[in-house]
Order: sequence, then structure tokens, then C-alpha cells
Amino acid sequence: MLEFEKLNRIVLEYNKFIITTHVNPDADALGSELALYYILKKLGKQTVILNHSETPYNLNFLDTENVIQKYEPEKHNILFSDFDAIMCLDLNRTDRTVSMKEIIEKSELYKVCIDHHQYPADFADAYFIDTDYAATGHILYNFIKATNIVSLDYKISVSLYSAIMTDTGSFRFDRTTPEIHRIAADLLEHGVEPHLVYDQLYDQSLLSKTRLLGVTLKSLKLAGPNDEIAFMTIMQEDFKNLGAVESDTENFVNFGLSIQNVKISILFIELKNGFKVSLRSKGNIHVNNLAREYGGGGHVNASGIRIANEDMLEFIPKILSKAESYL
Repeated sequence: MLEFEKLNRIVLEYNKFIITTHVNPDADALGSELALYYILKKLGKQTVILNHSETPYNLNFLDTENVIQKYEPEKHNILFSDFDAIMCLDLNRTDRTVSMKEIIEKSELYKVCIDHHQYPADFADAYFIDTDYAATGHILYNFIKATNIVSLDYKISVSLYSAIMTDTGSFRFDRTTPEIHRIAADLLEHGVEPHLVYDQLYDQSLLSKTRLLGVTLKSLKLAGPNDEIAFMTIMQEDFKNLGAVESDTENFVNFGLSIQNVKISILFIELKNGFKVSLRSKGNIHVNNLAREYGGGGHVNASGIRIANEDMLEFIPKILSKAESYL
């Protein structure tokens, strides 16, 4: 049971807040950031959102006031000595903030972690983590309802709806409970229009993303006993040739699980200084434990790895071999 009254006291006690989230933020990360931002603004708090990554273009519709800033050390480091608290959302390790990791760890700000992933690192002063929640946005919704700290409005509601909708796979994953549908109904009562949110999230892709998907699917291969592992690769050359960006790859890994008999899907993405791996699985196959073997993490059936300054092609056979042991 999360201590929402404790979180309420923290929010009311401090006056200047920095909000941040993980690298390459998804809709749960950004929706949660913006929902908390609007909560704090309603309370008259001074608040900034700082992220390592640029906001993906398909999520710009959430930030109608352009309040999310990309972290720049020379511009923003002063805030870490002037503000009171930093709220870390949808992450539980500082390395997930990449360029902000060092300043967060060194800062004497009161650090709060609000998240729904397993195996948190020891970096915050207060943790509000529960892996039974479907999304970080789900936690914030329950926080509002439990404390009545503010009333819901359209901006908070559309942010939370986007967060919950995407992290439940458009209300189809295991954690899509009756409670989740009741929450969604409440958010709709505050003006959220599901077809418009879905359109912005999934049906406004650039042509470069669709072409990148084609290249990715063309690379798909099967591995493991009985072809139970699907894996795909995206190289830096693919991004350059198509004018695509890393955030375009969101959800590409899920296509592997649509193949009959496949239980694990893996997407290898070459970065400018290393590579990342997206992992998805079915049933009781804990790919989060596979991710942890390489310094990553996430959920039981959806996890990721990011490795800097290493050759992706050398790691692919190693990770595929490890994946077989999880079948």
C-alpha cells in the first residue's frame, strides 16, 4: 500500500520542484510528468520539467504549453542548488536519466521516486513504488483520489489517460483490470476523447517511421528451440538512410510476438555510442531478469537493456543464447 499521505506532505512542504523521467520517454513517462506538473502548478508551486531526451514528436500534443525542457548543464545545473526537491517519475535508477545522472546523485535536493518497476536502486529519500500498478500514471491518479490534493481537469486527465492507455497496451495487457476501466471512464468524464488520443499517439507517424518498420521487419529472424525467439536489428545506417529517429522504434519489438509459437521477441538497435535491446515475452517468461544480467530492467514481460561503447553485433549471439535459457 503506497503512503499517499506521505507524498501529500512532501508536495505541500516543498515549493520548488524539478520533475524528470527516463531516456527516450514514452507516454507514461511524459503523461505522468505533465500530470504532476499541473498538480504542482495548481498548488502554486514553482516547477520545471527537465529531460535528457527530446520529446518524441508523436507526444508533443500532450505538452500544449511547451513546458518540457531538454536538459542543458550550463543552463539548468543552477536549479539543482536553488530548488527544493526532484521528482523522478517512471524510473527507479539514476542511470536511466543518462546525462542527468551525475547532477541528480550529487545534488542535495530531496529526491522522490514514483514508479512501478522492479528492483529500484538506492538513490532517493522517499520511494512510492508498487509493481502492481499498471502505469506510473495509475499511481498519480490514485494519489489524487486518495488525498483530494487537487481536482481533476482536462489537462491532468488527458495526461493520465495517455499514460495508462499506452502502458496497458491500449487496455489489452494483463493489468487491464476493472479498476483500470473505471479510471478510464472517470478521465473520459473530464473531456478526454479516446479516438483523438489514439490518433495522436499511433496514427500520426512520419513516413520515415513506416519505412523504418519495413526495414526492421525484413531483418526478422527466428532462433532458439522450435523457433520460439524472434529477433530483429536496426543499424545506425538505417536511421540515416531513412531520416528516422530512435523514438520511432517504439513498439516495433511487439511484432515478433505476433508470430505463431514465438515466446520471446528481441529488438537490437544500434546507437551512436553503443546499442539498446528491447525485450518482450509471453506468459511466465521473465525477460526483466534477462535484462538485469546486462544492467537493464523493466517489467516481467517488457524490459530493456542499454549498453554504451560496445559492438552490438558481438553481443547478439550472446544475448540470444541467454534468452534460450529463459524459455
